[in-house]
Amino acid sequence: MTLGVEEEFLLVTPRSGEPSGRGSAVLANVAALDPQLKVHPELLAAQTEATTGVCSSLDELSGQLRSGRDRMARAAQDEGLALISSGSPPLPGAPSPVSPGARFARISDTYRAVVTDYHACGCHVHVGVPDRETAVGILNHLHRWLPSLLAMSVNSPFHLGADTGYASWRMVQQSRFPGSGIPPRFASADDHDRQVARLVDCGVLVDEAMTFWLARPSPHLPTVELRVADAATTIGEALLQAALTRALVRTAQRELEAGREAPETAERLEQAAVWTAARHGLDGPGIDLVARRRVPAAELVHAMVRWASPALEETNDLVAVRKLVAGLLHCGTGARRQRAAAARGALLPALQIRPR
Repeated sequence: MTLGVEEEFLLVTPRSGEPSGRGSAVLANVAALDPQLKVHPELLAAQTEATTGVCSSLDELSGQLRSGRDRMARAAQDEGLALISSGSPPLPGAPSPVSPGARFARISDTYRAVVTDYHACGCHVHVGVPDRETAVGILNHLHRWLPSLLAMSVNSPFHLGADTGYASWRMVQQSRFPGSGIPPRFASADDHDRQVARLVDCGVLVDEAMTFWLARPSPHLPTVELRVADAATTIGEALLQAALTRALVRTAQRELEAGREAPETAERLEQAAVWTAARHGLDGPGIDLVARRRVPAAELVHAMVRWASPALEETNDLVAVRKLVAGLLHCGTGARRQRAAAARGALLPALQIRPR
C-alpha cells in the first residue's frame, strides 16, 4: 500500500517568533530552488505546505520528508525568516493575513473570527486504496484509533504566547468548525457524498473539499486521508504517524474483506475521546471507545500497535514503529518537549527546522 505525507509549517521572524505574512515569497523561492517539490499556500499567509510524492517504503518517505524540509527551510532563510514545525504559533505576535486567492477569501468570509488566528498546522497522511467505496468502508474501522493517533502527535500547547493548558490547541481550534472531529458512519461512498453535499448546500461548508473530519476519502486522490496529527517536530514522529496510519488502513481493509463490521462507538464518547487526547496527549487518561471506559493513554497506543502488528510486519515496519513508540513514551510528546524548551528559554530553537 502506497503512502504520502503533507506537512504544514509556520513561517516566523527569527528573533521574536512572530508569524510572518510572507508565505508567497517563500513559496516562490522554493519553486526556484527545486521546481519538482510540491508546495502549497495555506489559509493564512504564515503557513506553507510541502507534499511528498507517492512512496512505498518508510526509507523512501524519510528521504522525501528530509528534502522537503531542507528546501523549505532554505527558502525561508533566504527571506530572513525561520521555518518551524508546531501545531500552532507558540510565541506572541499578530495573526498573519489571509493568503491570496478566491477560495481563501470565501473561507475567511464564511467563518470570520474563527479563522482570524487559525494558524493550525498538521501532518496529513494519505494511504492508497483500491477505490472510493473501500476508502469509505475503512473509515468506520478507524474511529476507535483516531484519538490515540492525536494523543501521540500533540504539539501545540502554546498559542501566540499563551500556554493554553492543552497538549493540542490546534485540535481545539479545529473543533470550532462544522464538520470536524471523528467522521460519521457512512453506509457507502454515495452516502458519504450525499452528507457532504448536504452540508455544502446548507451553507456550513464552502465546498466538498472543506470537511474538517479527522479521516476522509481524499477529494482528489484514490486514498484514505488522515488529518488527525499535529505538525511533527521531527521526521521520526512524521514517519511514526505514516507507518501506523498505513498499517491501520490495511488492517481495516482486511476487516472489510472478511465481512466484519466495525465495533459500535458512541458519537458523544468519540467527541469526549478527541477532547481528552487534545487536553492531555499521552500524559494522562484516554478513552477506550469500545470498552467505553477511561484508561491510560499509553495503554491505548500499545493496543493500537498490537491491532496493526500483522500489517506492520508485512511492510517490515514493526520494529521501527515499536522503537519510535518507545522513544516517544520516554522522551515525551512534542507538547511536553515544547513546555520543557520554554522553561529553558529556548522554545524557538527547539522548533526551528534548519537547512542541512
